[in-house]
Amino acid sequence: MNEIRVLDDKTIDQIAAGEVVERPMNAVKELVENACDAGATAVTVEIRDGGTTFIRVTDNGSGIAPDQVKKAFFRHATSKIQGVEDLSRLQSMGFRGEALSSIAAVSLVEIITKPKDCLTGIRYCLEGGRETEYAEVGAPDGTTVVVRDLFFNTPARKKFLKTPATEGSYVIDLMEHMALARPDVSFQLLVNRQTRFSTSGSGDLKEVIYRIYGREIAREVFPFSAKEEGVQVEGFLGTPQVVRPNRNFEFFFVNDRYIRSQVLSKGLENGYAQRLMQHKFPMAYLHFSIDAAQVDVNVHPSKMEVRFSDNQRISDFLERKVKEALQGREMIPQATLSQDPDVSAARKEGKKEPADEPQQRQAQAKDSAESLARRLLADKGPKLPPQPFEKKRLTEFVREEKMEYAAQGKAFAAAGNRTDRHKGQEKDKGRGPETGKQMELFEDRILSPQAVARYQLIGQIFDTYWIASYQDKMILIDQHAAHEKVKFETLMKKVREHTAESQNLMPPLVVTLSAAEADLLSRYGEYFAQTGFEIEPFGGNSYALRAVPCELYGCPGEQLLQDILAELAEDQKPGTPAAVTERIATMACKAAVKGGQRLSFSEMEALLGQLLTLDNPYQCPHGRPTMITMSRQELERKFKRIV
Repeated sequence: MNEIRVLDDKTIDQIAAGEVVERPMNAVKELVENACDAGATAVTVEIRDGGTTFIRVTDNGSGIAPDQVKKAFFRHATSKIQGVEDLSRLQSMGFRGEALSSIAAVSLVEIITKPKDCLTGIRYCLEGGRETEYAEVGAPDGTTVVVRDLFFNTPARKKFLKTPATEGSYVIDLMEHMALARPDVSFQLLVNRQTRFSTSGSGDLKEVIYRIYGREIAREVFPFSAKEEGVQVEGFLGTPQVVRPNRNFEFFFVNDRYIRSQVLSKGLENGYAQRLMQHKFPMAYLHFSIDAAQVDVNVHPSKMEVRFSDNQRISDFLERKVKEALQGREMIPQATLSQDPDVSAARKEGKKEPADEPQQRQAQAKDSAESLARRLLADKGPKLPPQPFEKKRLTEFVREEKMEYAAQGKAFAAAGNRTDRHKGQEKDKGRGPETGKQMELFEDRILSPQAVARYQLIGQIFDTYWIASYQDKMILIDQHAAHEKVKFETLMKKVREHTAESQNLMPPLVVTLSAAEADLLSRYGEYFAQTGFEIEPFGGNSYALRAVPCELYGCPGEQLLQDILAELAEDQKPGTPAAVTERIATMACKAAVKGGQRLSFSEMEALLGQLLTLDNPYQCPHGRPTMITMSRQELERKFKRIV
């Protein structure tokens, strides 16, 4: 029989380190979180060889008192909690007291730290958890931690690390998350002595988005905030035009902590339902403030997962508020024809836009042009980074902004002329001149019942698309997507109001279902009934389809029912009644007018009028756009009327 032994401290430390420090990214995460907990307003991270040979984290935080430095490297030593009761009201990023001990156990660590009220600092060095130096040194306020040769004494673990480039990408990804989580902290990341990105620490989340992901992404996000008892969320949502094939751009921060959460992802994606195509995911940067007693972060040593006291309430809250935010915005895709040839070619090859030489770039970015761009951006979005602009980006941006401001100026002038002409009449009626009319020019929505009278429907092309004009825009409408959306919204409204109408089938249609299909029909039978289906068992594996929703009449009944069941079978997660009903209703497209079908002018006008009455006329039930717009300015640029 084997003897039971108590492991020595060195072995225990290395085992514990495996839970906390799996790769360089974990070490960086723990050190940066410590810096934030120390009240730092500026944090600089430098890595070399993906962090395997060198990591340095410098902050301007509170530092560590001389008599506390050694204690900081003990296992389960922390200043952030004092007892188990503190776990239910955590306000700090770290709390386990394992980070420094775990990192020191598998690397060469050097720490230089100085509190603001001390004249000198302390330099403390460890090798594999063993102390090698402790000395008093001159140092700035704050703390610097250097980690060298990670996993030098655990070659088996080091062997499973990926290439330095891949490990470095994990660190970059982490630091982007940290910058988004704490826009009030200035972060700088250096990779192999090259600055990867830096943030100002101004507290402006959109500026961080701009600096990390660029201007195009920053322009496609809009502010979002919501609040109810115990939960508050603020941040930015992406328009349906900036979708992704995965969830990598769904950023959730709970009490300033970046997390991954299926609960929040479900709420967000359900909020975008019917606005995105299948297998596409939204972009979001959302900060949640939730009572610490309602969130458990003590789930995993990585602290990347949390548990909510009421998952369903949080998910439903986010879904509801996201839907409301999207319904309040007009998001018709803007088509463009013009593009810089060099930029276009580079994008096709998957390369970055060509950059000029530093001397040319500095010559082009003169103070006058730079100050103009900054003034234009001051009212529209994030501040531009302090480094010199690339010539093409600056020139293109200033040109776009000048043209936009010129167009607005013309509209303002036209509005002012109309107001002047009526000013005398209004005074005669005992009223002062009208106010606020100029702003209404820009608040007028293209898709609204009030706007339909000003539409000019030109006709149909390719028996699929319609051309219409509205003010200074040309609109292209997909007749199938538009009709599909009208049918879906009409059916869903009747379901919500319990007024769904059915069309009897004479004779009834007998459908044979597989065992799996029959099980789905039994499970979701009440939802089919709410939508307007009448289905009864007909013996064995056969079912009689006696009626279908009026909106779906004319579809091949057997194929329609099997398609709906196939749709339901794809989603293995339990859905809410509303979600199941919507899934059934999306099959309205089976009865919608198809592309390639000729329509009369009166049919097009009638359908357009119906489309404009909907709450969300922008996307079909599957997320495809119903229409796109092209500005007169864009057309005139293409025909060289303006350059």
